[in-house]
Amino acid sequence: MERSEQRYLEDDETPIMKTIKGATTGLAAGTIWGTIVATWQDVPRVERNVALPGLIRTLKMMGNHGLTFAAIGGVYIGVEQLVQNYRGKRDFVNGAVGGFVSGASVLGFKGRSIPTALSAGAAFAFTSAVLDVGGQQTKVDVGKEYSVYTTEKRASSIK
Repeated sequence: MERSEQRYLEDDETPIMKTIKGATTGLAAGTIWGTIVATWQDVPRVERNVALPGLIRTLKMMGNHGLTFAAIGGVYIGVEQLVQNYRGKRDFVNGAVGGFVSGASVLGFKGRSIPTALSAGAAFAFTSAVLDVGGQQTKVDVGKEYSVYTTEKRASSIK
């Protein structure tokens, strides 16, 4: 293993923290997506025994989508970290394996069919591999550290 690859494996965050962050981000994104989907659909008629049926339906959709996205994010990051630590490499294969397992397990379980599981896993694996190979990352290491504040005094504009 090269020295430059070892630097990426020695992160400050543990794999468990990365998994928790992935699940939390998935929960937030899924909740927002559930809200959007709920507004696209027709509001049900008012029922006698149910107070605020539109709000209840919206909250159920938000929770359903939020938990699904949280499970996908948590499983994806968790499996990716496991594979990365097992293989000792940081490349597109880790993300592809994580994508396949997360798509196959979560969406396959939700769809209750093996063909759905295989197609969802393949789609997630392909998407993750293409993004990793293409270098589409949200964080780019430019080698600079930025200070929160400066130690130099500014020139005063008041005379």
